[in-house]
Amino acid sequence: MEERQFVGGEFDAALACTVELLHRMFGFLWTGFYMVEGNELVLGPFLGPEACTRIPFGRGVCGTAWKERRTIVVPDVERFAGHIACSSESKSEIVTPLFCGTNLIGVLDIDSDRLNAFDLTDAHFLEQAVAMLNVKKK
Repeated sequence: MEERQFVGGEFDAALACTVELLHRMFGFLWTGFYMVEGNELVLGPFLGPEACTRIPFGRGVCGTAWKERRTIVVPDVERFAGHIACSSESKSEIVTPLFCGTNLIGVLDIDSDRLNAFDLTDAHFLEQAVAMLNVKKK
């Protein structure tokens, strides 16, 4: 896939529009991006209830997806060792890495208030959606 180039605030707008479309279309509990800053993921554009603002590398579902550089599907967050409970309403979760070329620059995090809300089909299509944001920031 060809890399897109975004200038200035266009990248942030693309992230925000992606969150808006996914959140409203599918009615998820929480939809948002966390962006890599040093050894932490820092909250980016999101929709939904309260959110953790910083997540350390390798911690929780988001930090683990960052560390392992892969999409993680969690059918029941209570059964994920080290899950970070930002909202008690969250029951299942999917996290997909966001790359800039080969560099992982963030993750798309989606939570549902239902158990087993996500599967490998969701992972496949979210990976394709996020790949459209595989960008070269200017």
